[in-house]
Amino acid sequence: MMTSSAPPRRNPIAFLIGTWFGCGYAPVAPGTAGSLAAVLIAVALYYYGGYGRATLLLLTAILLAPGIWAAGVVEKQTNQTDPHIVVVDEVLGLWITLAGAATFNWRTWLAAFALFRLLDVWKPAPVRQLERLPGGWGIVADDVMAGLYGALAIFVLDRFHLFSYGF
Repeated sequence: MMTSSAPPRRNPIAFLIGTWFGCGYAPVAPGTAGSLAAVLIAVALYYYGGYGRATLLLLTAILLAPGIWAAGVVEKQTNQTDPHIVVVDEVLGLWITLAGAATFNWRTWLAAFALFRLLDVWKPAPVRQLERLPGGWGIVADDVMAGLYGALAIFVLDRFHLFSYGF
């Protein structure tokens, strides 16, 4: 009996979602590319559709299960732990961070982007611990927690009207 040594077929839907439509293939800083894509989507939703924080939370809720699934499939099919090409977790975390804002303008977008990226890299407790969960759960959970920290920070900064005035 012959066995095939061909690599397993990749699940194109999982890779599409996991890489956030190819953002994860950015040659430099794919997580930053995924976060930037999330901000651009949020900006477009806000300025062209009038959608704000509730929409971002709804989209996050809708994308959470497929994102966990896709991250787990990509991890398994690439045989890498938390592969760099998976950036759907950054999209979810950034949208959660933005959901903490009541005011939306360039300051908000920039602050949310910077805060989320800082928290995603720094990984304060329990963000780093959540990363240890198995499969797609660990890939996504740490960014969701970083997003919650970011949302809290944005909420507090917004209450001090940091985004309402020039600086």
